[in-house]
Amino acid sequence: MFPFHMLPAAMIAVAGAVLGGCSAPAELGSRDRAMVAGRTYVVTGASSGFGRGTAERLGTYGANVVLAARRGAVLEQVAAQVRANGGQALVVPTDVSDPAQVEALAQAALGGFGAIDVWINDAAVASIGRFEEIPIADHARMVDVNLKGAIYGSHVALRQFRRQGHGVLVNISSVEGDVPLAYHATYAATKHAMLGLDGAIRQELRLGGLDRAIRVATIQPWAVDTPYWVHAGNYTGRQAQAGLMDDPAQVVDAIVWNSVHPNGPYQVGWKSQAAVLGDRIAPRLTERIAGGFIQRTQMEDAPPGPITSGNLHQPMAEGTGVEGGIRARMDAQERR
Repeated sequence: MFPFHMLPAAMIAVAGAVLGGCSAPAELGSRDRAMVAGRTYVVTGASSGFGRGTAERLGTYGANVVLAARRGAVLEQVAAQVRANGGQALVVPTDVSDPAQVEALAQAALGGFGAIDVWINDAAVASIGRFEEIPIADHARMVDVNLKGAIYGSHVALRQFRRQGHGVLVNISSVEGDVPLAYHATYAATKHAMLGLDGAIRQELRLGGLDRAIRVATIQPWAVDTPYWVHAGNYTGRQAQAGLMDDPAQVVDAIVWNSVHPNGPYQVGWKSQAAVLGDRIAPRLTERIAGGFIQRTQMEDAPPGPITSGNLHQPMAEGTGVEGGIRARMDAQERR
């Protein structure tokens, strides 16, 4: 959601030199495919967006995929696709804000497949608007799902990884973990917190001599065209959107790649990489540009839309695909 084209030319040159060649491949090589085949992956937030795309991709590589989200009927559709792609699937309807349900998810995975090789914390909710105009219940819910849900999932996963002697934990943060955006305050706060959580866990694993057997990857996407924008609570009076959105397949590639080659904080794509680098070099300038960009794209250019709490407190029927259709809508608006 950061206007890369507005960065100073020197920063762009530095970003290109430092970050070139950092992207995950779209397809795994034969050795990596063999590593995924037969491994058991737990994927939360699997009913749409990155979670669904990752689950379906893992099916093509022959993985066992344990699917978790609140929408059980949609998970059954995802499971059917995973099996059609060549993998195995287990559906476990789960609200990750409930630690008992997350523990039950882990037990179901172990009961179904005997081990958990990779745990992917993808479930997240969002509410967009001026901080004080978003109901406090929405702020609390974002913390419950995005941060506490990641803590609960990481906790059960790491305990299992220690018991079995190996495992990979993949947490989905955001470029907003480094570059916060106006009107996304609590969402950005939870994504910042995930970077701190993962960094501390990595230190503990290293100090315990387990950092080779148990790995942690943190994924930082740019703004992406997924149902996130359909599901988000929205108190702006305008439809949720952002400019320069990436394709979700790019993030799916990164998640799958990092499940085999865990790589610490991993910024997906050159826009995310450059935004984080910009924040390192010139944080005040980067935040000013980011703030001006979201002000224009969300608060000025977006068409009118309803006030809604989205899917924060109850699941929505809408938005079950990997893509959200937001880029197509924005393109159609520009052509009018």
